Amino acid sequence: MNTARTIILWAAMLAALLILVVLLHEILLPFVAGMVLAYLLNRPVNRLERLGLNRAAATLLLLCVFVAGLTALLVLTVPLLGTEIAEFIDNLPGYIRRLQDFATDPSRPWLRRVVGEGLNLAEQSSEDLARLATGWLTSFLGSLWSSGRALLSILSLLVVTPIVTFYLVYDWDRIVATIDHWVPAEHRETARKLWHEVDDAIGSFLRGQGIICLVLAVFYATALKLIGLNHGLLIGSTAGLLGFVPYLGALTGVVLSLCMVIVQFGPAWTLMAAVIGIFFVGQSVADYVLTPRLIGRRVHLDPVWLIFAVFAFGYLFGFVGILIAVPLAIAISVTICFALGRYGNMDESPVAAVHADKKDAADRANRLG
Repeated sequence: MNTARTIILWAAMLAALLILVVLLHEILLPFVAGMVLAYLLNRPVNRLERLGLNRAAATLLLLCVFVAGLTALLVLTVPLLGTEIAEFIDNLPGYIRRLQDFATDPSRPWLRRVVGEGLNLAEQSSEDLARLATGWLTSFLGSLWSSGRALLSILSLLVVTPIVTFYLVYDWDRIVATIDHWVPAEHRETARKLWHEVDDAIGSFLRGQGIICLVLAVFYATALKLIGLNHGLLIGSTAGLLGFVPYLGALTGVVLSLCMVIVQFGPAWTLMAAVIGIFFVGQSVADYVLTPRLIGRRVHLDPVWLIFAVFAFGYLFGFVGILIAVPLAIAISVTICFALGRYGNMDESPVAAVHADKKDAADRANRLG
């Protein structure tokens, strides 16, 4: 009965939390950002505390270092990216007109049938298409802003988030101990093992993938700029940051870069091959060099599941949903695997089980033969 009451209590708490997120998601951005930042800073603070530094001082020191580094990064990148975005919006009608001419060129009937007629490009003027694209971009940026409109201004985000981060890091051990005390004693060891697995997976992925995204953003932006592609800095940075979801950034960068090659140089196959090569090299380095070193092979996540989580939570909760999508997707995935392994008598992975079944079937066929 005690276990049943505990399950009901936890289910009620999760339901209440979900309802609060749905109702208050427009004001949660600084608090969610503070929780994410506190999670990332907790381990470094613990290391400094073990070296003898006071926890409050260690938290304040690392928070100041992070804010200073983020400020320097914004000072260096925002002017460049702002100029790139402004130029891109100004040139957008011309770009769409060139893509329209390329897609409906009579010398390429196959492309005209696939793209031109399939999307009815020939029936719409380039101005209409530009208006639609600009409207979509404006509505997208507006949705990002509206998801935090109750914050009154960006300044509130910059003020509230560090405060939330400081107090969460400072009281982290107390918060964890309180939650641990809520778990029934007979299930406490299991809950601790699950938490350690979830914590290890989320921490490894967030820290490692964050570094990989920055490396890819610098590489893509530099390489695209070197081959003379317009807006290479903007496209490369976008592709690198979207690389937080595996393969999404590379695919987005390839599509945008190929479109830009067409509108800038026409069907230049050499440059198209160079663009594909840039993103292939970047993704290969990320998969086979950076990921094993920074994340490790113990974190196995399906890219399709991560992409679905980002889109689903982003649709439901706006920008706040995008922030929490990846950690929640990782936590859900690890929890399901943990439950199947512990309660489903699944000592081996599903892929291994399939191979084992095939091997058993082959052995039986050989014996019958």
